[in-house]
Amino acid sequence: MARLLVVVPHETDPPARLGDWLARAGLELDERRLGAGDDLPETLDGVDGLLVLGGPQSATDDAATSPELVGVRRVLAEALREDLPTLAVCLGAQLLAEVGGGRVRPGVDGPEVGATLVAKRDTAASDPLFGPLPLSPDVIQFHHDEIAELPHGATLLASSPAYPHQAFRVGRHVYGLQFHIETTPEIVAEWAERDAVGVASTPFDAATVTARAAAVHPDLEEVWAPFAGRFADLVRAASTTRV
Repeated sequence: MARLLVVVPHETDPPARLGDWLARAGLELDERRLGAGDDLPETLDGVDGLLVLGGPQSATDDAATSPELVGVRRVLAEALREDLPTLAVCLGAQLLAEVGGGRVRPGVDGPEVGATLVAKRDTAASDPLFGPLPLSPDVIQFHHDEIAELPHGATLLASSPAYPHQAFRVGRHVYGLQFHIETTPEIVAEWAERDAVGVASTPFDAATVTARAAAVHPDLEEVWAPFAGRFADLVRAASTTRV
């Protein structure tokens, strides 16, 4: 069974439904919860794919502010060098952009929060993961920082009116998603309760942000569970070629 290293930088963003979809697609999930004291492996030897999730930390944090992110940057840098099948979500995508030579900064138009749509770019049509997606899939947003510049050589796959760098690929197998696909309604409710500043940037109160997100979760599963299956296919294919 192909092994997926799952990095959880903060307990508020577990793999949740995405983890379930990937496990059902046949991957063995090796979950490391950094807030619980789990260590990351020194190298990615024996790992066939990588999933890095989000959290309230900032990709601009230094080692003194968020020491747990030092190891996350290290494994993302190795995944980039090896072109290891990787899915980096929200904070994970921002860290991926940073280690790949891109730039992250506080969002110039403020937080992007709640259920929304992203739009596929033309370049997504030929991508093995994004090609089969609808033109404007539902996603969940909950970020204050933005990816101002993509990693060197990255291909932009999806955008939104607020922030253009919503999804990208580096090399053939390394993907970053600024948005969330892994959530449950309960997770979004917790985020809305915790993030008063983010909620205040929307036209809605926390209860409405939560309700609107809950309403789109069936559509999220319809679109993104097959996407997870296609990512699992990449990981399994890599497992047959890695020594």
